Amino acid sequence: MLAEKISERFGFDTGVGGDGEAEGVLAAVLERATQRRFRTDPVAEGLLKTLLACAQSAPSKSDLQQYSIVMVRDAEKRRDIAELCRAGRQMDEAPELLVFCADIRRGQRIAELRGHPHANNNMDTFLNAVVDAALAMQAFIQSAESVGLGCCPISALRNPIAQVSELLALPPGVFPIAGLCLGWPVEPAAISMRLPPSVVVHWDHYDDDKLADEIDAYDRRRHERRPIPPGKQRDVERLGEAAFYGWSENAARQLSQPERAGFRDFLKGHGFDLA
Repeated sequence: MLAEKISERFGFDTGVGGDGEAEGVLAAVLERATQRRFRTDPVAEGLLKTLLACAQSAPSKSDLQQYSIVMVRDAEKRRDIAELCRAGRQMDEAPELLVFCADIRRGQRIAELRGHPHANNNMDTFLNAVVDAALAMQAFIQSAESVGLGCCPISALRNPIAQVSELLALPPGVFPIAGLCLGWPVEPAAISMRLPPSVVVHWDHYDDDKLADEIDAYDRRRHERRPIPPGKQRDVERLGEAAFYGWSENAARQLSQPERAGFRDFLKGHGFDLA
């Protein structure tokens, strides 16, 4: 039943789902999980191209379609990207690696071809291009998982962003938002418990008055199902080992250190004005 799938996702009975049957798109989305182990079996070329067509069927801001997808097939480039990203064995094992890119270059060239100025190299267009790329990636993921494939998004691609962009010959106005490992799963992946709807969904106005209590309860539910082992605690040398290490402590430790501090400078030097 859908209610059981929803309860599994949140770790408690939300009262949602009713008597709905656990089938179709709703069930597939509710039980989806990120896959990090892949078989060596290839993805058929015809299926891959169908999935790419699905990606291009995603919504797009003003139908501008400001994104590009790079299929990384060259073995040496794959190895170089994996070494740069240090993203785990999924990048070594997955038969396919896709890189989803925000792309304002195409629009700039089209404007030039038609004899019009391109007056929108700004923060809004940057955001629109990122969202377009993210929507295309999600459409690809949902389509791939519907036929039994597994996916693992790789945000670590943006750590060595200059090197990755050079390897993929990304011109000014194009940058990678994420990589995506694709392949046939070795085994079913574990479902990640999500924050309760009461924290994420707001009705008529934003309200986080009960956030502390809700997060404490969420931490306990996640810890009971799948505790984070001591060896996985972040930044122990600086912050020490926590007696109870829940999701929120892990998230807070990650957010306590700046990440990708040079990202804006890279974009400014790579064709994005961000005005």
